[in-house]
Amino acid sequence: MAYHSLQQFIDILEKHGELIRVKRFVDPVLEIAEITDRFSKLLDGGKALLFENTGTPFPVLTNAFGSEKRICLALGAKSLDQLQSDVAGMLAMLAKPRITLWDKLSAFPQLGKLASWLPTRSFSKATCQQVVHHNPDLSMMPILKCWPHDGGRFITLPMVHTKDPETGIRNVGMYRMQVFDSLHTGMHWHKHKTGAKHFEVYKRLGKLMPVAVTLGGDPAYTYAATAPMPENMDEYILAGFLRKKKVKLVKCMTVDLEVPEDVDFVIEGYIDPNDELAWEGPFGDHTGFYSLADWYPRFRVTCITHRKDAVYPATIVGVPPMEDAFIAKATERIFMEPIRYTLLPELDDMVLPVEGVAHNLALVKLKDEYHGQAYRVMNALWGAGQMMFNKILIALPSHIDLNNGLQVLKHMCGVVNLNDDLFFGKGPLDVLDHSSNQPAFGSKLFIDATTNTITNDFTGVDAELICKNLLSHSPHVLAVNCNLIEQRVPVAIVSVSKQEITDWQGFIQSLSGCPGLEQLKAIVLVDMNSLVNDLQIVLWWITGNIDPQRDIRIVKSNAVKELMIIDGTRKAYPTDRFNRLWPNVVVMDPNTIDRIDQMWQWLDIGEFIESPSLKMQNLVVGNDAVVRF
Repeated sequence: MAYHSLQQFIDILEKHGELIRVKRFVDPVLEIAEITDRFSKLLDGGKALLFENTGTPFPVLTNAFGSEKRICLALGAKSLDQLQSDVAGMLAMLAKPRITLWDKLSAFPQLGKLASWLPTRSFSKATCQQVVHHNPDLSMMPILKCWPHDGGRFITLPMVHTKDPETGIRNVGMYRMQVFDSLHTGMHWHKHKTGAKHFEVYKRLGKLMPVAVTLGGDPAYTYAATAPMPENMDEYILAGFLRKKKVKLVKCMTVDLEVPEDVDFVIEGYIDPNDELAWEGPFGDHTGFYSLADWYPRFRVTCITHRKDAVYPATIVGVPPMEDAFIAKATERIFMEPIRYTLLPELDDMVLPVEGVAHNLALVKLKDEYHGQAYRVMNALWGAGQMMFNKILIALPSHIDLNNGLQVLKHMCGVVNLNDDLFFGKGPLDVLDHSSNQPAFGSKLFIDATTNTITNDFTGVDAELICKNLLSHSPHVLAVNCNLIEQRVPVAIVSVSKQEITDWQGFIQSLSGCPGLEQLKAIVLVDMNSLVNDLQIVLWWITGNIDPQRDIRIVKSNAVKELMIIDGTRKAYPTDRFNRLWPNVVVMDPNTIDRIDQMWQWLDIGEFIESPSLKMQNLVVGNDAVVRF
């Protein structure tokens, strides 16, 4: 369905029991983020939160997309599978051969439907321009500071409109914006993004770059700005398809750009390519780690307009799971069909596990029809749009349930030959990846587990004995998780006090000789203390902290059998000689946690929820965005 306002979406959320109104004052600095984090990490994604008293004229909406039900309500679908089916149907219709005259005539209604989704220009008075501030001041908006070591307040759900000055083609992207003062923000677009490419063209031409930033409106607009659309394809075509109604655009007041006429806020301005870049960040990011400060363009505000009943939307990101996981799940379902139609008809399914924060881990299953087909899938995906940022890709046969982690692991351990079925490559990585030796570039791992021939039998493995042997092997082994072994997955997770180990490679070699390990397929090394028992956190930790080629070794356990040792520890210790800064884990500070604990009953927002940051605090080193041992 098409929403005529963000307020209408809020009404729908409330009607479905998906919204909590917070009527008492909550500070946009840290407090809104802490409350949102507690709800967003509940098993079902908690509730959307409308903070009605923010110290400004505007309420704040958070966690609006933070469950499968809410993301479906936002995109007007009964389920994510329906969205996938709708995309498949559209592609099938477009690809259908038109042989006879009747075939061609019968396509007209469908083509007319497609045309009805194309954005159009509106010349009537725009709702988003009901209130105009020609002397703008960003401080009038309840912009959040989310985490203690953030560089300041950040606009976290901006739809950033730019256009190529040579072709006039529009792009709508989502790039966080740090507020520097009442008139200036950073523009955090990564080098691979279309906004950054437009900026380089303006820089070459020596022209001011007009920018318009919108907030709110139909949730389909916000989703479209996050979607991995092909370059030079208008995001508002996707929004029109999702809402089954064209997006009406209106001319901005001070810049030559167009924006949806029914959004809540429009922040107009420009970037001068001749200005010095601004030092932007740090920011507690969706990776669960701080993205560290760096140089980005400075955006200068010229005008702010908004609806009379404007609501300020924001998202909080950090250690998964959080709201962005459900946005990513929608993307996974919607964009699998174009990949299947244009590149990989053999692709049965694709899942991006939440713990992999969209780009660290991908699972695919396929119809394995000929030798080497899995490698064709690997090459195609690593060359397909934002899938080029994927770090670990695992291919599985069509009978495997990609959402059943235990089944996936059992199958992999039973069929994968460590000498033949692992492929290490190199390529672009997400700019936010902190583990590689070089920024935005590093190694990748592909695991071909498509065979159904079981070659490894792990019955009768003595989990208790293996745990005992590992714990007694070295005083640097602090804890061992053998829960997977007990479920016939021959993988041990070992937490170590790495700071005390002066010869790390020697320690790894020594560990491989521990008695009983010939029964295992892999050992995962982490520096997580007691959190070693939380498998979700462990998976997030290791996929974020490894450069596959550097940190995965195949050794002989007791000179008998191949054993994979995965070094999922931080590479921030002096002995690592890592040449980049290592970011800290994103957690809330104790004072804010205590303050929200004390406010909870007074806020009247339901049963008390403990801060998720409490269990993560042992992973934090020092009191900074950067780890300093």
